[in-house]
Amino acid sequence: MRGMKNKGVVQFVGVVEKVEGEKAEIRIFQKFCSGLKGIEGFSHLIVLYWIHLRNSEEERRTLLVFPRRHTAKTETGVFACRSPSRPNPIGLCVVELLKRENCVLTVKGLDALEGSPIIDVKPYIPRTDSVHNARLPEWAN
Repeated sequence: MRGMKNKGVVQFVGVVEKVEGEKAEIRIFQKFCSGLKGIEGFSHLIVLYWIHLRNSEEERRTLLVFPRRHTAKTETGVFACRSPSRPNPIGLCVVELLKRENCVLTVKGLDALEGSPIIDVKPYIPRTDSVHNARLPEWAN
């Protein structure tokens, strides 16, 4: 890109340590742990993670897919679905925060796998993050 002096650098802030059924433990690295201050006040969080098992040249070249979680067999672009194969294998998930113990968040509903690096954690704020009357294509319903 013209005028761009530095490329972006992603710094992992933690890792998915354990997944058991719907519950998961996310360990935030010690040097970032103070960034969790006040997080207990939120019932839900947005977790951004690196889809490390799809971090290959082939997977990152994928631009067209058939979304697997949908019954319709409609080919779509990766930017129009949640496929884990994409140019930047970044996953996003809204989770319920069950508890925080020091640098460990116990959450419900995380769709990342054990060992997935955590890119960021953000509070879920309904008035900002929820869009009423959002439109979806028929295959996604």
